[in-house]
Amino acid sequence: MSLNRIIRIYDLTISLFLVFAFSPILLIIYFICFLESGKPLFVQKRVGKNKKIFNLVKFRSMHFKTPSLASHLVDKKLITRFGRVIRLLKLDELPQLFNVIKGEMSLVGPRPCLPNQTELIKERQIHSIFSVKPGITGLAQVKGIDMADPKKLVEVENYMISNFRQIYYFKYLFLTFYGKGIGESINN
Repeated sequence: MSLNRIIRIYDLTISLFLVFAFSPILLIIYFICFLESGKPLFVQKRVGKNKKIFNLVKFRSMHFKTPSLASHLVDKKLITRFGRVIRLLKLDELPQLFNVIKGEMSLVGPRPCLPNQTELIKERQIHSIFSVKPGITGLAQVKGIDMADPKKLVEVENYMISNFRQIYYFKYLFLTFYGKGIGESINN
């Protein structure tokens, strides 16, 4: 069996388990986000494998009228009170499990970028980063590297993809689960 099929089995098994296990938390977060903004889910176009555009789903952590920009470009004043909590605990990412179940993402891979991040897209094309599914976490997230530095990000993503082994899949998940890495930075 190919590594891609094995990873897909891991993705489905782990994602379905997490959706089931966290369903009460998902419902509570959904309800609180609904009370806070009226629109609990945030859907944003992202660039996936082979540059296919898909709708990434997250819990809404920013005010409804926030522009569709990379997190590192958005003013942190736009983050809601509850949004700060779910971002800190990385719970805003939980709905992406449905993207994984649908096969648009993997649990581990390069974070999907926005279609308007042209510099990052260009760097990723040069290094064939779009040849794999984007992920919820990966080496760059564990190291705290965000999309603000496209060249450095792609260098780390390329290293991750070129040296990928099954053990690293679980290592990156483990490190993410235990809070390693800072993810996207937010401007003051």
